[in-house]
Amino acid sequence: MEKPPAPLSEIDPRGLIADAYAIDGISEPECRSIFLDWAIGVPRDTDAAGLVPMLLAHYGEKDPGHPMSRVLAEGLGRSPTPARRGGRRGRLG
Repeated sequence: MEKPPAPLSEIDPRGLIADAYAIDGISEPECRSIFLDWAIGVPRDTDAAGLVPMLLAHYGEKDPGHPMSRVLAEGLGRSPTPARRGGRRGRLG
């Protein structure tokens, strides 16, 4: 049996994501900063990436055009594989 989703009070205990949605005229860079603050506050033993879909389902469905919805949607994606940046090791290989 699948584990039920965590209550919103456990996913966003400081209300950072909720506050971002409540701020009129908030910009995407401000949302990124809030998202980072939220992610840093997630306990170490918790999979933050696993919480993002729950945040997006709760808030994003109500306001899909909000900058935080875009930030959360980006948070679902995988980070790109780092490209070779040069250096001695890259030249030898």
